[in-house]
Amino acid sequence: MKKVNLFATVAFLIVFALPLAMTATSVDAAGERYILVSHAPDSDSWWNTIKNGIALAGKQMGVKVEYRNPPTGDLADMARIIEQATASKPNGIITTLADFDVLSGPIRNAVDQGINVIIMNSGTPEQTREIGALMFVGQPEYDAGFAAGLRAKGDGIKSFLCVNHVISNAVVAERCRGFADGLGIKLGSSMLDSGQDPAEIKNRVLAYLSANPKTEAILTLGPTSADPTLLALQENGLAGDIYFGTFDLGDNIVKGIKSGVIQWGIDQQPFLQAYLPVVILTNYDRYGVLPGNNINSGPGFVTKDALTLVEKYAGEYR
Repeated sequence: MKKVNLFATVAFLIVFALPLAMTATSVDAAGERYILVSHAPDSDSWWNTIKNGIALAGKQMGVKVEYRNPPTGDLADMARIIEQATASKPNGIITTLADFDVLSGPIRNAVDQGINVIIMNSGTPEQTREIGALMFVGQPEYDAGFAAGLRAKGDGIKSFLCVNHVISNAVVAERCRGFADGLGIKLGSSMLDSGQDPAEIKNRVLAYLSANPKTEAILTLGPTSADPTLLALQENGLAGDIYFGTFDLGDNIVKGIKSGVIQWGIDQQPFLQAYLPVVILTNYDRYGVLPGNNINSGPGFVTKDALTLVEKYAGEYR
């Protein structure tokens, strides 16, 4: 039922936005321009869905949208990109808050200059309020990890490996901590700093499982870590035998769920994380209307039984 409601919500938002976009474009459009800044490196294909989300919202709302990111994922570089975006005087900035210490200053500066800011994907509602941004659109990461841990505990899991490919993003690490708490065990040394190189991720997973043969489950935090982990399990013969859950979706993850190698994926709906802020900022600039609460875009568990639309749009809108 939850998945049906999520799809219905998306459909309603898109259908509602269409007539509004046509009216605003023809009557009220003022050449609004919005910039989305992410922490993702160019190599992370998961963010293609984000790009699709802002592109569709920009088209429907009749506004200009830009996507900017640090090519290597360097957060100091991201901070400079936010400063450059602010200097260009857009109507609004949509940005991730991957590291509060590094990024809060540039974001506060944008707010102080009268630029409307929405935090998406990475960060928390509390951090969002602290820097003066309008709202947060994303997944509460600890809660999502905790829900996943409870699910795995119900399936009899007592030990796990969390493959973290974005160790510098403290908020994402909350997925691992929440998972451990949901299982009722200490995280300890179960979180692996895998890096982002696919070959290195595969080798580190193989090495960990070799050194810890009693590991009952693996949790990956997205396609960047899930895809090489799938290769590792194929190589050591554990594919389909070890309990495997992952955050986010992608072509290989969907195939893994379909084949039974991956038990479930947690969909934070990145399309909504990008699409909704553009719609919200446009309506706020034009009509002064703003939702009163932060928006949780996830989590939603995707299993083999709910793959029809997910499989069709994985990597594009899901």
